[in-house]
Amino acid sequence: MELRILHYFVAVAEELHFGRAAARLHMSQPPLSRAIKQLEADVGALLFVRSPTGVMLTPAGTLLLDEARALLDHADRVRVRVSAAAGVATMTVGMLGGGNDPAVSRLAAAYRRHHPGIDIRIRDTDLTDPTCGLRAGLVDVALTRAPFDETGLTVRVLRTDPVGVVLRADDPLARRDRLRLVDLSDRRWFQFPPGTDPVWQSYWNGGRPREGPVVRAVQECQQAVLWNGTVGLAPLGHDLPAELAAVPLTDMAPSRVVAVSNEGDTNPLIRSFIEIATVAYRH
Repeated sequence: MELRILHYFVAVAEELHFGRAAARLHMSQPPLSRAIKQLEADVGALLFVRSPTGVMLTPAGTLLLDEARALLDHADRVRVRVSAAAGVATMTVGMLGGGNDPAVSRLAAAYRRHHPGIDIRIRDTDLTDPTCGLRAGLVDVALTRAPFDETGLTVRVLRTDPVGVVLRADDPLARRDRLRLVDLSDRRWFQFPPGTDPVWQSYWNGGRPREGPVVRAVQECQQAVLWNGTVGLAPLGHDLPAELAAVPLTDMAPSRVVAVSNEGDTNPLIRSFIEIATVAYRH
């Protein structure tokens, strides 16, 4: 069994859908299906029960999933140890305001267990660069939020969070249980500086041009709401000052938490980081 095919198998087993697994692996579905069928022939057992809505693991598939993860993990450790033998291995992780997310703590603990000898450096970034310095070559991998221009990047979705509008607590709209974007059409919204990724800017402006103060950091966004009555969007579930309130938006696409690396990057440290992050954010 080739490690590449086991990597394909794990993706299908985790997604339970060939289409989603193919998208995650950045390949088309037919060769992925052929690879899984060949793997089933090699092991002499059916690994998935297929249906129009997806797949389910068979008992044999469940067993192989545990073994495949262990084999891939061991292969990554071997690569890392060989790399480390040539010098101190380091990796720089860019983060976009996610340091307080419990999933980050789970990820850090799990990564230390898997790679205790790796020097991890964290680069906090503001809201003007959703790739956290990845495009500029300042980091090796990024924990951030989509959407943004993904050209030349590999993006793994870790979680989706509902989005709400942040208002002053004394704003009449703050008393509502939920809102729609049209309810905010006459408000001023915070903006990012000129040159910011337009896909990123459009998402946080609800998909249309807006006017309002320019901000760079989360704290500046909150202060713009507090002092000027500006409105802005934010993922729900995060603590806000008592003077602010978040109301769910019913017609806003969720915010995707993603791990991002440069397309074609084969560094085993980065691959391992993304795989461990996928598990850490699932719990």
